[in-house]
Amino acid sequence: MPDEKFILTLSCPNRPGIVAAVSQHLFDQGANIQEAHQFDDPETGMFFMRIVFNFVETGDIALTRDGFAAIAARYAMDWKMFSSQRRQRVLLLVSKFDHCLADILYRWRNGELGMEIAGIVANYPRETYHHHDFGGIPFHYLPVARDTKPAQEAQILDIVAREKVDLVVLARYMQILSNELSAELSGRCINIHHSFLPGFKGARPYHQAHLRGVKLIGATAHYVTADLDEGPIIEQDVERISHADSPETLVRKGRDIERRVLARAIAWHLEGRVIINGPKTVVFHD
Repeated sequence: MPDEKFILTLSCPNRPGIVAAVSQHLFDQGANIQEAHQFDDPETGMFFMRIVFNFVETGDIALTRDGFAAIAARYAMDWKMFSSQRRQRVLLLVSKFDHCLADILYRWRNGELGMEIAGIVANYPRETYHHHDFGGIPFHYLPVARDTKPAQEAQILDIVAREKVDLVVLARYMQILSNELSAELSGRCINIHHSFLPGFKGARPYHQAHLRGVKLIGATAHYVTADLDEGPIIEQDVERISHADSPETLVRKGRDIERRVLARAIAWHLEGRVIINGPKTVVFHD
């Protein structure tokens, strides 16, 4: 029991006594706080907190969670309390470009991403990824066209429900999700956009960037919303380029940025480090 760590995340309107109430409850339950991060957003009047704790001798996470519900209600909290040992189930959606998929699989296999892969959904056939070893990961080929999109998205939702998926990752899945699917997956769907948002949204952003003569290119991982490429941003990174770089060079350099940005976003989400703050996020780094 002492070796198992638990994570508590919360957000609520800011007012005096929140930290004291949370800390006292954990103390009363025999818990020891190992990490604590908090942020008071003066613009929104919201308070955010992430705590990592364990039980020194004896403790019951179910009782701790049940008792915390009263505190959460008192402060109007949006909160989660879960074991860090629990492996969340992740569904990967991919199209033709598979570099992010390959990177996620590599990081998953070497233990860098602590999760279970519930399946891979692709709108290209299995042969497109013949050079990948999917092992026993379920592969779902779900082609999509304008007239079949509602049925295809219904199949995705069926997989999400059947496989008890916690997180959906668009690993360069080059399809725009419908408003209905975006709403259904709100707060649990991460996309990697091959541009430094909010600039160069939509298709072919590297070509857009080349036409504008930018000196930096980037990638953005964000939560999916009904507004295209407008969801709360989790992580971004950039790389310097020059006038001599072609659009194809930008695409090649961009692949490296996309891989590392998406991997960090997934890891932080799984670790409960990301809390949505309206159109933005609060990210508690290590």
